[in-house]
Amino acid sequence: MNTSRLNASRMSLVASIFVASLIAAPIVAVATAALGPSNAAWQHLASTLLPTYIGNTLLLMLLVGALSGCLGVSTAWLVATCRFPGRRFLAWMLVLPLAAPAYVVAYAYTDLLDVSGPVQTALRSLLDVDIDDFAFGGIRSLPGAAVMLSLVLYPYVYLLCRTSFMTSASTHFQAARSLGCSPLAAFVSVCLPATRPAIAGGVALVIMETLADFGVVQHFSVPTFSTGIYRTWIGLGEPAAAMRLAFLMLGLVVLLVVIESVGRRGRPDVRAFDAPLRFELRGVRAAAATSVCALPVLLGFVIPVGLLLYYQSTGGGDPLAGGRFIEYAKNSISVSLATAIIAMLIALHLASSLRKNRGRPASLAIRVSTLGYALPGMLLAVGLLSATADVDKALTIALRDGFEYQGGLVLSGTVFLLVYAYICRFLTVSFNSVHAGFASLSPTLDDVARTLGATQGEIVRRMHLPLLRPSLIAAMLLVFVDTMRELPATLLLRPFNFDTLATRVYWLASDEKLAEAASAALVIIALGIVPSLLANRIATAGTNR
Repeated sequence: MNTSRLNASRMSLVASIFVASLIAAPIVAVATAALGPSNAAWQHLASTLLPTYIGNTLLLMLLVGALSGCLGVSTAWLVATCRFPGRRFLAWMLVLPLAAPAYVVAYAYTDLLDVSGPVQTALRSLLDVDIDDFAFGGIRSLPGAAVMLSLVLYPYVYLLCRTSFMTSASTHFQAARSLGCSPLAAFVSVCLPATRPAIAGGVALVIMETLADFGVVQHFSVPTFSTGIYRTWIGLGEPAAAMRLAFLMLGLVVLLVVIESVGRRGRPDVRAFDAPLRFELRGVRAAAATSVCALPVLLGFVIPVGLLLYYQSTGGGDPLAGGRFIEYAKNSISVSLATAIIAMLIALHLASSLRKNRGRPASLAIRVSTLGYALPGMLLAVGLLSATADVDKALTIALRDGFEYQGGLVLSGTVFLLVYAYICRFLTVSFNSVHAGFASLSPTLDDVARTLGATQGEIVRRMHLPLLRPSLIAAMLLVFVDTMRELPATLLLRPFNFDTLATRVYWLASDEKLAEAASAALVIIALGIVPSLLANRIATAGTNR
């Protein structure tokens, strides 16, 4: 029995290392290509556009991190520690902007606020002036992109900080208040330091998403690493130079991962309390608190969705609705469902392997396997194309010689490679959910089952799967929606003439056809609402709302 169990643990560890090697393949490919000899295209790029890419990317990350931090911390503090009209309703509404992809929000506000949009046109008509005499600066700028991303990404900070404010930081605040500190003084001097790890973790996630963004910066014509890689690979046909850009982006990713890891180490133990104390706000203060919490919801969700619904109802939506639009939806659903199922199965194996093997090799394999969420889709795409190029050529030649295969490359431009990229990107999301489910199961349950003669397969089938059903469903749901909205990896890796709802929105919005793009955008947002509310429920589990 012990020998059989040891062999099963070893096989599980080997499989985990194999998964880690598959996830690491695009990273190794990017590093290997970047360390090779440089060409003239890279030298020209490094002397002309590279400083702009670096400067814009860093500035965008800084602005989005600061804005999202301010929005997330302020709203989390008010919801967690105060009583004011609409608090319970706004507590979950503040999460809804996560359901709207940043590029969809950007498309909606561009149409609304641009120089030729309805807002500026109405103002000029009201003031009876010409466009030459009255026109705001265009929203298509780096600060505009920062605002769009912040309106969608601040919930990452909000969720983590609200949990911290409602648990461990709550006692610190009450202790400071009992010693005579004002609410503001207690917040600044006591609660903010106690919540620093949560703030740092949330802002790190926001900055990672900012680095990965392609749709917003492309639409706003802001040159960053993401747009630079796409332009260099697709527009200029210089994959070697694009790989070097991806390697520099990888350096930023590693730095962000280190910052996020340091933040986790400093995170205090989270302890729930039956009745966290909240102080009552009245009059002007209550109105101000309601306004502060309602504003991000209004700007990040209500207005964009309202605009899309208006365009859908007045413009008729996508002209291909009922025809090719159904095909786009099927493409999105099929690859998203396949990714969600495969990622869940891999996550189940990894979490189970970690449960059996507590040594350093298993932990390292899990760490590498779950690194993908920090990797931008553009970086993963170029890494996979490079990593599979030689294998693809060899496999194609072998099929031609052995089976008279007459087609093109076997892997490149296939759904297989696209799903591979999605799994690399979103396996972390699935693993976190499954691992949290395993954490609630005592290891003694496995030992008791073994003493009763159950094999490892029976333990998984008859005990783990039923008990983990909510976590497995959550894992699949979260990955499904993340895959539905993924844009940069889809643009580079999708098969020829294979469009999804995300690419449909992108191409129509690029042609300034927002009314037609509204149909696909609304479907993506609708599918994103449930996982967003699920994330809110997970974040508040064990706390008194």
